[in-house]
Amino acid sequence: MITFPNESAKYRTAREKLLKKEIELRRAMEAVAEARRALPPGGLIRQDYVFDALGADGRPAKTKLSELFAPGKDSLILYQMMFPRHPQETRDVAVSGGTAKLARPDPPCPSCTALLDQWDGAVGHLEAAGFNFAVVAKTALENLVTLGRDRGWKNMRLVSSAANSFKRDYNAETADGAQIPLLSVFHRDGDGIRHFWSSELGFAPPEPGQDPRAIGTCEILWNLMDFTPEGRPDWHEQLQYGEACCH
Repeated sequence: MITFPNESAKYRTAREKLLKKEIELRRAMEAVAEARRALPPGGLIRQDYVFDALGADGRPAKTKLSELFAPGKDSLILYQMMFPRHPQETRDVAVSGGTAKLARPDPPCPSCTALLDQWDGAVGHLEAAGFNFAVVAKTALENLVTLGRDRGWKNMRLVSSAANSFKRDYNAETADGAQIPLLSVFHRDGDGIRHFWSSELGFAPPEPGQDPRAIGTCEILWNLMDFTPEGRPDWHEQLQYGEACCH
């Protein structure tokens, strides 16, 4: 058992009780991860979807889903972001940078953008560990590349699905065209490319008093807030704070 300066016996007793719950949570997370890895093979993709992306020369090029897999790396983590944002979104749009030039219905979701801000630095490590990562959005490639430039993203591969049905087919777009955030994993085996897992928790029925955390273990910003006595505030990410970007 450890202690910290000037803590009371009451604090230490409560903290030890909390530690037991934290250990239980860690065990539960490991058990869920093990069960996820044990899923039977998912469905093979119906087609080798063709996206718009930047080629090796930095110019726009057609890129197949299969080409998002590097040699020897058989799992692709794919974040399907909301870009354009949801039709009911009311948060402010960007007031500077290239993204500010978009028509009001067309900017990206601030929450998706903030999440990708947090992930960009991790992608180099992720790929070094043997995994592929990409971001797909329904917007035009030019808009997606502009957003990446505005945010200072340097590591994530950005692809546009504006010319295909990928997001609709994989439940990241509604029948009326509204975009849905979804984290998906695809795996390549001897039979082809299969859907392995997606963050279906976002589609589960809401529970009273529960934050709808579809990929809660990945949300660095909100998890950091959970460590504080204030907890998660009644607050939402913004594309910009005042006149300055968050970078």
